Amino acid sequence: MHSPTPPPPTRTPSAPAVAWWSGVPAGVLLVLVAVEWGPLASFDRMVADGLHASAVRSPVFTRVNRVLSDWVWDPWAMRVLIAVVVAWLWWSGERLLALWTAAVALVGAAFQHLLKAVVGRDRPQWADPVDHAHFAAFPSGHAMTAALTCGLLLWLLALHGKGPGTRAWRAVLAVGVLSALGVGLTRMYLGVHWASDVVGGWLLGVCLVAVSVLAFERTAGSRRG
Repeated sequence: MHSPTPPPPTRTPSAPAVAWWSGVPAGVLLVLVAVEWGPLASFDRMVADGLHASAVRSPVFTRVNRVLSDWVWDPWAMRVLIAVVVAWLWWSGERLLALWTAAVALVGAAFQHLLKAVVGRDRPQWADPVDHAHFAAFPSGHAMTAALTCGLLLWLLALHGKGPGTRAWRAVLAVGVLSALGVGLTRMYLGVHWASDVVGGWLLGVCLVAVSVLAFERTAGSRRG
């Protein structure tokens, strides 16, 4: 017998604050990138030059970064993880939650590509590249997808009674933060993203999860009403 979707809380206290404190910096960063603000561009170039020099000098470590970036923390690996969770939710009878989770993941993928097309930022260019990437630079799809995936998994755990303080939640938080930070750093180290691309991806991924949590709670509340 399928179990019903667990009743969500009427309001997740941290969600509005997370949406605000991630959304505002993301918006500011987006504007600064779009107008090509000099100090930010200089900072990005300084970080990129230093990391690229290290990547050229350290081919073995660079190869490790490529494996982590292209296979372990690749956006498609994250999407497969979300697909497995969605399938489990559907099989468990939690149809609304399954559809919502899938929709958030799809919206996140579409939104990042839309921003890339609108901003149209060039990626770092090198005479001796150690890796290659396609599409525009801002935001980093790897960083945004990792942050989005981590946030969704933490929210789903909390809905099922395994919120902050539980071992499962702490374990997912640790692995999620490691993955989000790790993939962002690998993208910078491989010279395919500016630092602000990665920070923007993190902020946008977190903001999208927080907004989706608020929207889900309102939708689920109206259905109960």
